[in-house]
Amino acid sequence: MANIVEPVLTAELIQALQEERIVTIATIDFEKGTPNVSAISWVYAMNEASVRFAVDQRSRIVENVRSNGAVTLNVIANESVYSISGKASIQADRMEGVPLKLALVEIAIEEVRDVMFYGSKISVEPKYEKTYDARAAAKLDSQVLSAIQAL
Repeated sequence: MANIVEPVLTAELIQALQEERIVTIATIDFEKGTPNVSAISWVYAMNEASVRFAVDQRSRIVENVRSNGAVTLNVIANESVYSISGKASIQADRMEGVPLKLALVEIAIEEVRDVMFYGSKISVEPKYEKTYDARAAAKLDSQVLSAIQAL
């Protein structure tokens, strides 16, 4: 069902955002003032009102958030497409316990919209696969997700 608007994440979206999935984030480019969209994977719903994610500290996302905290996540889950908007802030410039130089960003959620077009549903959610060593990927994912939840 399209066009549902909520002030917080539903229980189903919290669960979806505590599982590995592709998420896109729209930020405002700090140089051009135009929308900038990136795909991210280390995303975790802390609760109904906040979502955290980790990105390389050199990512344009980090500078964009520093300049303008307005962000929107786009998530495909539960047979629909959701737009999650809010204010982002840098929680850590460098996450502890992670071998990569990652920044931790938290979004205070202001609005959650079901933006799937009328009369349809997602029948197959997008999948991706990591192209490097599966054991190394699993270890890194575990380290990053533990660090996201710990701060």
